[in-house]
Amino acid sequence: MCRLLAVRTKAPFDIAAMLMPFAALSKNSKEFQGHGWGCAYLKNNTWEYYKNIKPIWEDDLNNFGTTTFLVSHARSAFQDKGITIENNMPFYDETYVYIFNGELQGVKIHEQGRIGAEKIFNFIKRFDKTETKTMLEKGIMLLKQRTRYVKALNMIWTDKKKIYVTNNYNERPAYFQMWYKKTSKKIIVCSEPFPGEHDWKKIQKNTVEVF
Repeated sequence: MCRLLAVRTKAPFDIAAMLMPFAALSKNSKEFQGHGWGCAYLKNNTWEYYKNIKPIWEDDLNNFGTTTFLVSHARSAFQDKGITIENNMPFYDETYVYIFNGELQGVKIHEQGRIGAEKIFNFIKRFDKTETKTMLEKGIMLLKQRTRYVKALNMIWTDKKKIYVTNNYNERPAYFQMWYKKTSKKIIVCSEPFPGEHDWKKIQKNTVEVF
């Protein structure tokens, strides 16, 4: 069970200024979020990727410069297994950057991927024949139909232009509820409000929100 972050702005921002509060909430989470972390950020309209097996709060976050689009993931490995840098998110292809937090039990899909989150990424992309929101809605609907129990299914997808957020859970709302903070110049989506900040709003459950 992990922590998710996406930030999109009109003007470039210092990446460390967003990663530091994200690292703080990851460190202070009731669930251990220290099985590595990763991020993607736009530079000259191209995604740059970074992954480290260290906990995010033990890494040097001052070396990334500025961007207008950031996606980051702090990992809590299921049953403390598969703790390798190859399993760190974001996962990505030529179109999408994707991060996941949740737990699905009794999933009946046949898909490629090292871990469950990567299999979900590849499964949903099967429906990439229309616009992204429709792809996610259809993919999530079918995934739920093929799953015995959804403890939580929270995802952030990006395509360089927009942030797509899903917030699905059946227990522990204090942990699984997704949040956002929006102004005319900036949108932040996160698993939790940044420490000490106000004016955060809840992402609606069981929908695909687009920012």
